[in-house]
Amino acid sequence: MKPILIFLAALTAFPQDVQFADVTKSAGISFTHNSGRAGKRWLPETMGSGCAFIDADGDGWPDIVLINSKDWTPRGRRSIQALYRNNKNGTFTNVTVGSGLDIELYGIGVAFADYDNDGRDDLYITALEGDRLFHNEGNFKFRDVTAASGIANKGFPASAAFLDYDKDGRADLYVANYVQWTAKGDIHCSLDGSAKSYCTPESYKGLANKLYRNLGDGKFEDVTAKAGLSDPTGKSLGIVVIDYNSDGRADLFVANDTQPNKLYRNNGNGTFTDVATQAGVAFSEDGVARGAMGVDAIDYDGSGRPHLLVGNFSNQMLGLYHNEGNGLFVDEAPRSAVGRASLLSLAFGVFFFDYDLDGRPDILAANGHIEEDIGRVQPKVQFRQPPLLFRNEGQSKFSDASKKAGAAFMQPLVARGAAYADFDRDGDLDLLINNNHGPAVLYRNDGGNKNNYLSVRLRGKASALGAVVRVTTAAGRQWQTVHSGSSYCSQSDLALVFGMAQHATAAKVEIEWPSGKRQVFDNVKTRQHLEFKEP
Repeated sequence: MKPILIFLAALTAFPQDVQFADVTKSAGISFTHNSGRAGKRWLPETMGSGCAFIDADGDGWPDIVLINSKDWTPRGRRSIQALYRNNKNGTFTNVTVGSGLDIELYGIGVAFADYDNDGRDDLYITALEGDRLFHNEGNFKFRDVTAASGIANKGFPASAAFLDYDKDGRADLYVANYVQWTAKGDIHCSLDGSAKSYCTPESYKGLANKLYRNLGDGKFEDVTAKAGLSDPTGKSLGIVVIDYNSDGRADLFVANDTQPNKLYRNNGNGTFTDVATQAGVAFSEDGVARGAMGVDAIDYDGSGRPHLLVGNFSNQMLGLYHNEGNGLFVDEAPRSAVGRASLLSLAFGVFFFDYDLDGRPDILAANGHIEEDIGRVQPKVQFRQPPLLFRNEGQSKFSDASKKAGAAFMQPLVARGAAYADFDRDGDLDLLINNNHGPAVLYRNDGGNKNNYLSVRLRGKASALGAVVRVTTAAGRQWQTVHSGSSYCSQSDLALVFGMAQHATAAKVEIEWPSGKRQVFDNVKTRQHLEFKEP
């Protein structure tokens, strides 16, 4: 797949300050994550939890999944996952009971895709007791098919992502695993040399990630070793599927915590090769392996190449790796507002999204520290931290727009998972953040739709993962890829939203299906939610 040059700087946008309103209560969302903490400060307590916008019933309106953990020992309360149906009027109804998701797990992450190509998106939940695969039966009912699927990932998982790495039309699965931790083997760590604190991952050995190949008929095969991915040194938290070299094959970028990040090049023969070090994404600019959490990828500057965004630990700043097109990436964060504004934040869920619909992808970072007492030993670093919003100004420049996003947006959180979707179908992208041991928050985007948009949802005969949509206006071209995973332990809606600025018409909409089929539509009016089916 050859890169296509995109000229976004010429887009004429409506100047505005978008506000994100906290509509959690009015939308009917009432969920509080339970980490199970009881004073022992066990490492998993501070790592959850994820969330997802999923069109569970296929009506084009994003529903919500919120992942929960649980008490280590029973305290007379049940902590279950949450499933919310979109009522199509700005509100949601809790339909968890009887859905099959109303179970107790020490859940951490979530991903979804239609793994059996029946037209319904299925759910994968990572959990300490062992991950679970849920088949979508329709009508908000999910059936646990883990045992029959052949998937057996146990330990300390984090994020997951579906991808069709072998291009056979079936969604395969990649799971990030963190460290070798058990309650029995828990280590005493301390910030002040006395009181117990949460350990950093240096205290534990790493854990190999897993790649499961979809065999069809609901079966998966563990092909980790065969694919060359059996690396026990990684301490992985985030995954993004990225075709970094534009060869039409799904590569993987894996964010590791205090270990070198991985960039796995898909060799096209069922194997992968780690090229992170030579690509310049394994370490920071000064050669240090950072504490990396969430991750995403998009073409933010119209170069025709996907670039990388990585959420890192406090005092390390975000990573904003620009794809130079020759196999190399350059971290632009240290010389930009992105680096300066994020230095003291600890970023978990991060992603690109065009919140003001001007045709240029912006950045969201959901932040929160792992240690409640961090301010005592590092006065400049806080436990609760507000999100960060960076507006793409064009020409690879970003500005910190966080304080312009409203008082509700600036409330400090202990954020972990984060996802986006146009849940009210007014054209602009809204936000969902799941907090560690706290309430989930739903933010409605108010004002982004002063600019025009095109929302594109694809329904493939086989998996639509990896499909590319290109939209052309008088100002140039944009493109996005349908992908699972990204962010931290979370997944956003699979609909692709393109900011159209003040353009009333897209001259062309092109769809490149993974099967090789191609569709072209001319003179498409903007301000539409479109659904395309593979011919």
